[in-house]
Amino acid sequence: MSKKFRPATQLVRGGVNRSNHGETSEALYLTSGFVYDSAEQAEATFKNEIEHYQYSRFANPTTTILEEKLALLEGAELCRLMATGMAAVHAALLSTLKTGDRLVASRALFGSCHWIISTLLPRYGIVGEFVDGADLGQWKAALSKPAAMVLLETPSNPMLELVDLPAVAKLAHAAGALVVVDNVFATPLLQRPLELGADIVVYSTTKHMDGQGRTLGGAVLGSKKWVEETLMPFIRNTGPAMSPFNAWVVLKGLETLKLRVDQMCRNAAAIADFLSERAEIARVLYPYRPDHPQHALAVKQMSAGGTLVTFDVKGGKEEAFRFMNALNLVDISNNLGDSKSLATHPATTTHMRLAEEERARLGITAGTVRLSVGLEDVADLIEDLAEALDAISGAPAVRAAE
Repeated sequence: MSKKFRPATQLVRGGVNRSNHGETSEALYLTSGFVYDSAEQAEATFKNEIEHYQYSRFANPTTTILEEKLALLEGAELCRLMATGMAAVHAALLSTLKTGDRLVASRALFGSCHWIISTLLPRYGIVGEFVDGADLGQWKAALSKPAAMVLLETPSNPMLELVDLPAVAKLAHAAGALVVVDNVFATPLLQRPLELGADIVVYSTTKHMDGQGRTLGGAVLGSKKWVEETLMPFIRNTGPAMSPFNAWVVLKGLETLKLRVDQMCRNAAAIADFLSERAEIARVLYPYRPDHPQHALAVKQMSAGGTLVTFDVKGGKEEAFRFMNALNLVDISNNLGDSKSLATHPATTTHMRLAEEERARLGITAGTVRLSVGLEDVADLIEDLAEALDAISGAPAVRAAE
């Protein structure tokens, strides 16, 4: 399919490879292995002299369709699917890094990514160095000497901190490093890291791409050379493969991705504005609000503010818990990107294993709540948030305007 088509068309039509039956919906190939016409064909397949599916741990017709669709959407040469988002991060890093290498990462990462850098990589003699992602001076200092890789997340989880991608990519490349960007919060619709200087992009397809809380999955995208020569030997032999069924479910989710993300962004922007007016809230973070510390960078790098809103409830953990427990429509869950709105308390869930000092450096307080905004009517969501805030303040509930 030509790359000239716009994202909404690519999401519906990209990568489609119909079987001889001419099905409308992509076929689901639930098979672990494949057969050959002859022993000679099998030998030629394993010698890479011909293209033929071998084993679904390596490739499968259903996963191939999803990989091609995501590569078109991202503007990448190749994509490979993983069992989870963390498998994608792990594969991107460990396929490339070796003993003696050095990795520089933004401090504001998902808890498991932070653990890989701080705990796992040192076991293999790989040095990890954290910097404050929004501080270009720290990036300059860290990348003033050679590095093998840079890992960053923008906007970050959960504080929606942004990293200046073109500036950091330039510094990283001068230091000899590949730039890996976790783009899950922005989605490929709101931000295209490869066009901003990144070399590799990773996703948890569990989030917006599935969008309905059904499957686990991940994706790694990059150049043909890096994927074939570096990533593929690693994943072929370590086995972090996505199941064909999960790939098929994500394919169906992608068809409505743009519709969902656009509406969720509109809902999130309205909720951020609402929360900013409430006396019970100490701080609201949303990239497209003018009061976000990096609003200008957000407008430059992203086409919308995203589907996440982070805010601090006054009174710390006790009041944040009271607020969350008073929610009726919004669910408490550590997932995000779902059609249903979800709230989580990072300090006691996704980032609980970070030291208190590290959470403080990231800006995560005892009152911080991360809200993943869904597809419900925004008036209903605002009413639910208002009633929960009223419950902790003792004020009478006020219904949102119809």
